[in-house]
Amino acid sequence: MSNPILERAAQHGVTLEMRGAVAVVTLRRPAKRNALSDSLIEAIRDTFQNLPAEAKAAVIDGEGEHFCAGLDLSELKERDAGEGVHHSRNWHVALDAVQYGRVPVIAALHGAVVGGGLELASAAHIRVADESTFYALPEGTRGIFVGGGGSVRVPKLIGVARMTDMMLTGRVYNAVDGERLGFAQYLVPQGTGLDKAIELATRIATNAPLTNYALMHALPRIAEQPADHGFLTEALMSSIAQSAPEAKARVRAFLEGKAAKVQKTN
Repeated sequence: MSNPILERAAQHGVTLEMRGAVAVVTLRRPAKRNALSDSLIEAIRDTFQNLPAEAKAAVIDGEGEHFCAGLDLSELKERDAGEGVHHSRNWHVALDAVQYGRVPVIAALHGAVVGGGLELASAAHIRVADESTFYALPEGTRGIFVGGGGSVRVPKLIGVARMTDMMLTGRVYNAVDGERLGFAQYLVPQGTGLDKAIELATRIATNAPLTNYALMHALPRIAEQPADHGFLTEALMSSIAQSAPEAKARVRAFLEGKAAKVQKTN
């Protein structure tokens, strides 16, 4: 059955394709290096708020040579302070739909992951970078400030001092250094990032849905809580997750020797 919201998003440069239980969401403005316009941001929001019911995980990718080169500066307008706040908050809603949606999201990074593109990538739960990837936050040298949640999300990946350096100096990190610092959890050969992201998403899609949801929604909040609050939240979430019928079946299968044990990997 067609979905008019997803059809409209596709017209504005964001398409969705189901590969089994994985929704592959693709930014399609290659001529603009997938730079983020207001219409593209709205399409990202609408897509992640309207994922098909059969989707158990999602991948976000960019068509062409770059994941996303940031804000489309041709759309940069003079705004008063109030208009600027509302514009930034619209971005927050869109990227919150990625981070705090229904399913885990893996970003397949390549080429430019710059400015707003890095803000978008940081909203994903796992990031796979190929060897062509590079990261930058040029807003500081352009006289502007991040407005898509980057000041909250990026320091959690690399720390405040490194983000400050990037914005003050225009520093660019390559794929190898980016993986070492925490921009990405996986580094793969050029051209293989999407395949690796889909592989991970396919595996994640087999997890118990409630456990995936807890990892997306509870774990980040527990990490921000004082220890005593976090312990209580953890206990509540743990009790809810293990009470699900699917969780009980999985534990029973393990105890009966029907589930695979954890093995050492190379």
